[in-house]
Order: sequence, then structure tokens, then C-alpha cells
Amino acid sequence: MIFEKVLSNEKSQAAIGLMIGVVFGFLLQKGGMTQYDIIIGQLLLEDFTVMKLMTSAIITTMVGFHLLRSLGFLELRVKPGSWGSSALGGLIFGVGFGLLGYCPGTLIGATGEGSLDALFGGVLGLLAGAGIFAEFYPRLEKGVLKRGDFGEVTIPEVLGINPWFVVAVVVSIFTGLLWWLEIKGL
Repeated sequence: MIFEKVLSNEKSQAAIGLMIGVVFGFLLQKGGMTQYDIIIGQLLLEDFTVMKLMTSAIITTMVGFHLLRSLGFLELRVKPGSWGSSALGGLIFGVGFGLLGYCPGTLIGATGEGSLDALFGGVLGLLAGAGIFAEFYPRLEKGVLKRGDFGEVTIPEVLGINPWFVVAVVVSIFTGLLWWLEIKGL
């Protein structure tokens, strides 16, 4: 009951979110994800540190989330989606990532670490991009963002299967990928 009261309080939720963000940033930095050379190495398919860390994070999060959900501690809230919004978001993310060498999470971590390219090129670019997107959002919302609308569905719902089956398949594939990267020395 105390747990439910804490989670229903908006200030507590914000504090928990901030703590998780700080821990995530710390782990990104410790894992080398804020280093430009490591990120560019991943984009050039020469250094798979980023893939290993993110794959491990996906495995841990999937299992943890679905376990907590099965125990009744979490509720799934699905956001509506569309192929158009996914394509546009992927394009914006990819261009920014390719030009600068940072994704939004690693950008903030690198800025906190004192990286001037992240601060001036990245943070200013991120703010400018957000402003441009906000300016064009009303037109985008009526057009490209609605293309291929698939609503509020999950993969297990579309396939008509138990979510744990999807978790098992993804965890197996990703664990196999991590094992393969290790034996190849990548």
C-alpha cells in the first residue's frame, strides 16, 4: 500500500524518474557510450560495444518489465503509432546520430562529461531541431504522422500470442547475438 501511494504522487514519480536517469547516464558513461570514438566505431561496424550494452539493456528491461507487470506492479500503457511517425522519427534520429555521432542519451551524458562538441553541436542542434519540429508539427500531424496508423497495439496483440512468448524469442535471439559477438571477438 505504501508503494502505491509513493507511485501515485507526481513528485515521487518525478524524483524516481530523475534517479533512474542519473543512474542510466552514469552507466552510459561507465560503459563508454559517451565516447565519440566508440559510437562512431559502432556506426562503422568496427566496435560493437554499443550494440552489446544496448542489447543487454533490452534483455534486462524486457524481462524485468514483464515480470513486474505479471506481478501486478506495472500497467502497460501503449501509445498510438503509425508507419509515418516511425519513419519520420527514425529519419530525424538517424540524421542527427550520423552527423554528430551521439544519440540523445549519449549526447546528454557527453555534455555532462564536458564534451564541447556535444554541448555546442549537439545540445544546440537538439534544441533547434525540437523547435523546427514543433513549428511544423501541426502540418505533420495531419499528414505524414497519420500515415499507416496502427493504433494502440503491441506485437503480442497483433500476433494473438502470450507476451512471454515474444519475450522468450527476443531474449533468445539477443542472447545468441551477444554470444556470437563474443566468440567472434567483436
